[in-house]
Amino acid sequence: MKYINAAEILPENLLRELQTYVDGELLYIPKASVKKKWGAASGSRIFYQERNEKIRKLFQEGCSVNMLAEQYGLADSTIKNIIYKQ
Repeated sequence: MKYINAAEILPENLLRELQTYVDGELLYIPKASVKKKWGAASGSRIFYQERNEKIRKLFQEGCSVNMLAEQYGLADSTIKNIIYKQ
């Protein structure tokens, strides 16, 4: 994060207004852009959604929790969370 002196970039009236709230303190101003959801940029979100759908389908077809846990390298509790999540 880069430090910028507000006095160098903000209009004087806006700077005075901000000083009434945070005089001499550091202030973080977040980006105005909309933040993407987790995994949206990398494709991870879709990967895990598809994997979880396959796990649910296999469970409905008769695969046991233990078998699915071994097949996907996940804990039994994780498989149960995936199966019973609505």
